[in-house]
Amino acid sequence: MGYIFGHLLLILLCFFPCQLAFSSLAQPQSCSKGQSLALVEFMQTLVVEASSSSYWCGQKSYAKTSTWNMSRDCCLWDGVICDEMTGHVIELDLSCSNLVGKIDSNSSLFNLSHLQKLNLSRNFLPSLISPKFGRFLSLTHLDLSYSSFLGQIPSEISHLSKLQSLHLAQPLRMLSFGPYDFKLLLQNLTLLRELDLTEVDISSAIPQNLSSYITTLRLGSTELNGIIPETIFHLPNLQVLTLSNNNQLGGYFPKTKWNSSASLRELDLSPVKFYGDLPESLGYLTSLQSLELNSCNLSGPIPKSLWNLTRLELLHLSKNHLEGPIPLSLGYLTSLRSLQLNSCNLSGPIPKSLWNLTRIEFMDFRNNHLEGPIPPFTSGLQNLNTLLLTNNSLNGALPSWISSLPSLSELDLSRNHFSGQLEDFKYNTLVRINLGHNQLQGPLPKSLQNLVNLTILYLSFNNFSGNVDVSIFSNLKQLTDLDLSYNSISLTNKNKTKSTLPESLTSLLLSACEVNELDFLRSAKNLEQLDLSHNKIQGTIPDWAWSNWMHSMSVLDLSHNMLTSFDHIHLLPLYAIDLRSNFLQGSLPVPQPSVQFFFMSNNNLTGEIPSSFCNFTSLIILDLSRNKLKGAIPQCLGNMSKLLVVFDMQNNSLSGNLQITCTSGSSLKSFNLHGNKLEGKIPGSLANCKQLEVLDLGNNHLNDTFPMWLGTLPTLQVLSLRSNKLHGHIRTSSIENLFPQLRILDLSGNAFTAELPTSLFQQLKAMRRMDQTIKPPISDEGDLYYTDSVTVVTKGLEREVVRILSLYTTIDLSNNKFEGHIPSVLGDLHSLRVLNLSHNGLQGHIPPSLGNLSLVESLDLSSNQLAGKIPEQLASKLTSLAVLNLSYNHLEGCIPRGPQFATFENNTYKGNDELRGFPLSRGCGSNGMPETNNTTREFDKESNSTFLSEFRKAMLMGYGSGLIIGFFIAYFMLSTRNPNWLSWIVEKLEYIIIARRRKKQQGQRCYGGRNNGV
Repeated sequence: MGYIFGHLLLILLCFFPCQLAFSSLAQPQSCSKGQSLALVEFMQTLVVEASSSSYWCGQKSYAKTSTWNMSRDCCLWDGVICDEMTGHVIELDLSCSNLVGKIDSNSSLFNLSHLQKLNLSRNFLPSLISPKFGRFLSLTHLDLSYSSFLGQIPSEISHLSKLQSLHLAQPLRMLSFGPYDFKLLLQNLTLLRELDLTEVDISSAIPQNLSSYITTLRLGSTELNGIIPETIFHLPNLQVLTLSNNNQLGGYFPKTKWNSSASLRELDLSPVKFYGDLPESLGYLTSLQSLELNSCNLSGPIPKSLWNLTRLELLHLSKNHLEGPIPLSLGYLTSLRSLQLNSCNLSGPIPKSLWNLTRIEFMDFRNNHLEGPIPPFTSGLQNLNTLLLTNNSLNGALPSWISSLPSLSELDLSRNHFSGQLEDFKYNTLVRINLGHNQLQGPLPKSLQNLVNLTILYLSFNNFSGNVDVSIFSNLKQLTDLDLSYNSISLTNKNKTKSTLPESLTSLLLSACEVNELDFLRSAKNLEQLDLSHNKIQGTIPDWAWSNWMHSMSVLDLSHNMLTSFDHIHLLPLYAIDLRSNFLQGSLPVPQPSVQFFFMSNNNLTGEIPSSFCNFTSLIILDLSRNKLKGAIPQCLGNMSKLLVVFDMQNNSLSGNLQITCTSGSSLKSFNLHGNKLEGKIPGSLANCKQLEVLDLGNNHLNDTFPMWLGTLPTLQVLSLRSNKLHGHIRTSSIENLFPQLRILDLSGNAFTAELPTSLFQQLKAMRRMDQTIKPPISDEGDLYYTDSVTVVTKGLEREVVRILSLYTTIDLSNNKFEGHIPSVLGDLHSLRVLNLSHNGLQGHIPPSLGNLSLVESLDLSSNQLAGKIPEQLASKLTSLAVLNLSYNHLEGCIPRGPQFATFENNTYKGNDELRGFPLSRGCGSNGMPETNNTTREFDKESNSTFLSEFRKAMLMGYGSGLIIGFFIAYFMLSTRNPNWLSWIVEKLEYIIIARRRKKQQGQRCYGGRNNGV
């Protein structure tokens, strides 16, 4: 017994020291004093500001360093993790800690040499990344993202060969790589799994060989260029690939199965330029949850193989060149939450299968060619909160189920062809509604007043009718934007003493709504944009309106009303004001100097332009046209701001020399002083206005030679110098490529001499192209747009051409002193619609090449000294010709026959004594020679009437014996009275046949859509 007890005691004595040793090893080591001091000193170089990281972190941000206290072990501090065996700090996570300050190379942070993970993301540390970061040789994870680090990334980062995760994303490309450092980084970091360099300026190509370990590669907005190596799609472990917003990057999709097919979860390549169709190989990415290929230059149909992507939650293919219908197979992607197919050139109906997407929240089909009615509702769409179908060709009535979706918050069906009435809305979840530019009709539903969450309501350009009392909107306390413009409604305000519009309104658009008073606006005290144009508002603006508007109003449109005065405009902080087409009288109102868009045209304003306009350094559009302003243009106003785009003072009574200074870098696009009394020369500084598109100085008293130097303006489309005192030869300089975009050239009513400028015609490249694109308005601020207008003479009438300047191509050199021949090169200007060379001294023949002007609608060569025959080509090829004037020349021979020529009257050829043929009374024989006794063939109206009456009698006498016998009876009865009657009848019958044939051809060719007004 004692023996056994002795052995047990011996075992216990041996085991006890071992247990003590083991216990001391198992207990975590505390942080060394050096490590604690390093952390504290690091924190002393920074401060904590509560808002510094709130943008990136939201409510997640908090000051982790508030728990740091030297009285506690630093391994217990927030964000600090130590090695249990050594006590060394191996992880430091201070992300979203509201830290502010700089980290330089002397920072005690670099004394923590054992760090394996360092996260300083989402703070405000605007510093260069120190090369000493390269000394953390044990680092596996480094995150400095979104903390405002700047400058060049040091090459020493590539020394961190153990890195598995590197996050350096920064906003605004504050960080950049050296010329070769990005490639060096990827070569050295062979263990890298996660790389996020979003918005870092890389400015190089993607290397061919990337680590096969990579799972996450985020390189969006990094200025990458070149071609994406196909090897990137075959990385075996790749889960996330983001190369978005690299416009200089291109690539090709693999046509076969990708090696990353089994792992890839997120793919964002918007808007990398790809070549070819959207590939079927995408169907192999069965793990894909997010696919973004917006603006990728892809073409072809949407592949049916996408139905395999059953885990897909986000599918964005917008702004590509796709074609065909939306495939039914998309309805099988039951995990989809967001579907964006806007601007994809898709056509056909919306497939009913899409309504089976029970998890869908966002659907965007804007700007396509979808057609037909919206399919009936099925069991899905219970979670849909956004439906965007803008700008398609959808039609039919709006389905009632749209107004019954329980989660719908945004509905945009604008710019379609929907008709019928608007159903009552059953839920108040809607926040935004846009049904503008349709054909909806009937009254506005009263249920609108129940949409208490509504912020935006656009119903403009429909056929809604009836009286709409503004009280319907009184309960919508969050409404900020309301647009009811251009319907058939009449806005009423039955209770004028009650506040009817919500104070939350900032934008109110009621153009053409039969508004005749402003009392209903009393409660709207926060308006920033107000459009009451095209209404019946009379007199002056009430005093309460000025006090309501003076603190918030920035855009005010009261154009096309009946206002007579606008006295307190200087009280409003406006940047855009439109008072066009009223009855304003007196002197020109002067707004605050901050105004940018100022429209006062078509009023009765008088007096001179105040010199205070010289303070308007922010002006973009200045339109004072069609008033009665007089005096000189203020010299300082002539020193045009570089911001000024439109300067329009046409049709006033301005006088004096035209003193304009246009400096280099000018933004001026339209300069119009037509119809004033300006004198002197054309300012040479206009050559600095390199963006000028319209220059109209017509109907003034300018005395100068032709300004050939204007030909250097690369975008000039309209040049009108008509009715001035310009003179001399038009000599083309040695400069090539003059007037490359010119479409309207009007030099009529001057005193130009010598021959027509053949070399100038040879350079008018834009007139050679048949470009049918319509030029948009220069500026668009709601209804505050400016459209160019030019006064021209066409079809013998003076008219104003508005908006269609890019379609209206004309050359008018009439009423000058030009001599010599018409150059045949004019026939190369294929887009010409009007050519007027009348009232000059032109000689020689009409060139047959003018028959090449297939679009010409008005051709005037009258009052010259042209000789010879009218070319057959004019009659056979000018199928659009509506007006022809060849009068008062020396033309001769037979008038050629043609469909259009059969419609012209005698005045077309008046004053050409040697011309013969229809419609003139001097006919042409079958051999082209004149008849021998033309004088006896000229009947007046009375003799023609008598002759035809007797002809009908003779025909009736022989009718019983047959038509031929009747014809011969008529012949013998009438031949003695007028021997030329037969040829006259034949000519008249010929005219009737040609006219009927022309009418038939017009019906077959469907000319109804042709520019009838030009």
